[in-house]
Amino acid sequence: MPHDDQDHHEHEQHATSHVHPHGHSHGHSHAHHGAPVEPTRLADGVLELDTMLGGWSRVTAGYLLEGPRPVLVETGSQSSVPTLLRALDALGLDADDLAGVVVTHIHLDHAGGVGDVAAAFPNATVYVHEKGARHLADPSRLVASAAMVYGRLTPTPPDRLHVLADLEEIDLGGGRTLCAVDSPGHAKHHVALHDSASGILFAGDAVGVRLPDVGVLRPATPPPDFDLVQARHSLQRFAQRRPSGVALAHYGLLTDPAALLAEADEVLVHWAEVAEQAWRADEDIAEALEQAFSLEGVPGEHREKAEVLSGVHSNAAGLRRFFETRDAPPKD
Repeated sequence: MPHDDQDHHEHEQHATSHVHPHGHSHGHSHAHHGAPVEPTRLADGVLELDTMLGGWSRVTAGYLLEGPRPVLVETGSQSSVPTLLRALDALGLDADDLAGVVVTHIHLDHAGGVGDVAAAFPNATVYVHEKGARHLADPSRLVASAAMVYGRLTPTPPDRLHVLADLEEIDLGGGRTLCAVDSPGHAKHHVALHDSASGILFAGDAVGVRLPDVGVLRPATPPPDFDLVQARHSLQRFAQRRPSGVALAHYGLLTDPAALLAEADEVLVHWAEVAEQAWRADEDIAEALEQAFSLEGVPGEHREKAEVLSGVHSNAAGLRRFFETRDAPPKD
């Protein structure tokens, strides 16, 4: 899985796309987590696992799909692996039991733990978008600033990887499948998963970030490859599937999917309008977003969570890059 210079450049950028805007970790120990939060049963055969990013609860979720061939959706960061493995062990999953691990995309708060989880469950196939597979096999391009927040990424042996095609189904046994929905916009390597049994759509970051302790839906528009047009199209694809609920990586199940997806589109457009107005006026995009979408009134620690996961600086950088790329003169 070779790298080229453009790919190297993009990988360095997307590896840091969620890093704290001030370039340091957010003050929570990554070395030792407390006891795992009790899993939450969302539906028959669907368990929400809190992967405790940075020691915070209700910030990053993984989802275990039970059945004859159990599949884990999202691993969280490498720093979350001990918490995740304890939770899976407490559920009675032995090393040979997990059949698959799916990452919605390869940003480190979603896929940073995948190599370690693959090592712990040697029979599990690792499912990933075509444009992310090479980076799981060879994560050597990751930069130190991303590792500081999320931990590094252990390589996944290439023969353990399975590239997901759009609308491909992962067999969980007993007639249950997870349907892969190619959903670029947040990242070009983003895929959502639709559970045939519960109807829940596992949307990664494609719908945005809505932390229970913050209560506000924010888009996630990081560099290097955020694309507003693709992001809105992905939301339309989700709505057309009529899911029974939408499970966000950040965080949890929302049970009015039609209203959520409409809100996600509206919020995304509003952020883009504010950002573009500032960009065309040569003003500070992040400052404009901060003024328009302030989290005043949200307690400090919860506001910090939102800024780490969908902060104005990261979103501003991604929107700026989208505008510049969209309006660049065509290459000869």
